[in-house]
Amino acid sequence: MEGSRTPPRYGSMESTRWPPAGPEDEIISMADSTTTIDDIEGELFKIERIREILVRRESELRYMMDDIQLCKEISRLKKELQKLIALPENEKSNEEKQREEELVQQIHKLVETRDFLVDDVEFERLREREEDKEMAEFLQTPVKEKKMTSRGQQTSAPYMTKTGLTLLKECCGFTCSIM
Repeated sequence: MEGSRTPPRYGSMESTRWPPAGPEDEIISMADSTTTIDDIEGELFKIERIREILVRRESELRYMMDDIQLCKEISRLKKELQKLIALPENEKSNEEKQREEELVQQIHKLVETRDFLVDDVEFERLREREEDKEMAEFLQTPVKEKKMTSRGQQTSAPYMTKTGLTLLKECCGFTCSIM
């Protein structure tokens, strides 16, 4: 009878018994056990808002850089034009008169470019303000009434922004680590 009994096989799957999995054991997560899905979603939302603020600020800074460069170029051309205008008209060569006209045209073109830049900045501000207004309305609606819309369903209405610092304060409060 002893010959019919099989010896235990250590390390084999046949002899290894795992305790049945309970509801808590089924969840494998990298998150701290005290962190809830709502906490994670809230933090992700804050991070997304901060990212939007930083993208807006980057855009503002790029517009400022373009404006500064245009203003510097306009100033340089104006100085050159003033030197030519300071010469008596009867002493100017044809080349100097032609250069004077070229400078006036270049300055005019740069001023128009700067005007377009200012219009673009204003449009961006309006678009961002509208975006902020829509976000505030969305956040004030009760959770049951909120419905998710895809990117295709969203409208591209003009938006307007506040300064980045104001948005950071509204987004995270004064405890934001970026501030």
